[in-house]
Amino acid sequence: MSSRWRRVIADNRLGAVGGVLVVALVLAALLGPAVYPPDPTEQHLTERLQPPSAAHPLGTDELGRDVLARLLAGARISLGVAVLVTTVRVLLGTLVGLVAGYAGGWVDEALMRFVDVVLAFPGIVLALIVAGVLGPSLLNVTLALAVVGWSSYARLVRGNVLAVKERGFVSAARLAGLSPFGIARRHVLPNVMGSVVVLATLDVGGVILATAGLSFLGLGAQPPTPEWGTMLASGRNYLRQAWWLVNVPGVAIVLVVLGFNLLGDAARDALDPREESTLERL
Repeated sequence: MSSRWRRVIADNRLGAVGGVLVVALVLAALLGPAVYPPDPTEQHLTERLQPPSAAHPLGTDELGRDVLARLLAGARISLGVAVLVTTVRVLLGTLVGLVAGYAGGWVDEALMRFVDVVLAFPGIVLALIVAGVLGPSLLNVTLALAVVGWSSYARLVRGNVLAVKERGFVSAARLAGLSPFGIARRHVLPNVMGSVVVLATLDVGGVILATAGLSFLGLGAQPPTPEWGTMLASGRNYLRQAWWLVNVPGVAIVLVVLGFNLLGDAARDALDPREESTLERL
């Protein structure tokens, strides 16, 4: 580990908190159902709206389903959707930005004007339209969020490529006879991925929040799928008599989004080349 990374980790305690929250989400998604095995969709009407207890640590919902089991299953769904959506955004946006920035000319102009059109629409509004047209389902929400968020990556990568391709090592690679594809793959792309990693880390939390929001509106996961937004939607009708139905998934969403935001800030400090000079002056 480089001295810069060690110093960033030591100084950025909020980043460490974010890392702990993200690791907790990953462990809950991967190991939760195995550690806490109750079926999240199994109904026990005689145990409906039970408060937190030893038998049900986070209580039961209006159909007698264990809230903790549903929360853990929802963590797997939320993380899976967020990783899939972010991966698609990164791949598509990086490809468009790399081609636009490196090719230049009319290719750059055409691609960036298309990106401008996409960016002109608020992301969540465009996702609402796409999900509404395709119909309510978790798969359609995943597709909607994937196709509306890649433009930010394209613009970011394109700007970085324009700066990197003018550097001396890229000119030396051209003089050495390396093909444009080889230069882009070996010299340009590795030098722009730091910014992409930072944006992707921040983006994961936003995707989780958007997925929950669309599911809350009835466009995403449908009952009895134990998704956090769906849990919020079904629990709002029992807010006064069963506070845990809304508070439990709500707090989980807040902590997860906060964790990814803090981790993204720490990644920015570690990967931003300008941060090194700042730390050296401390």
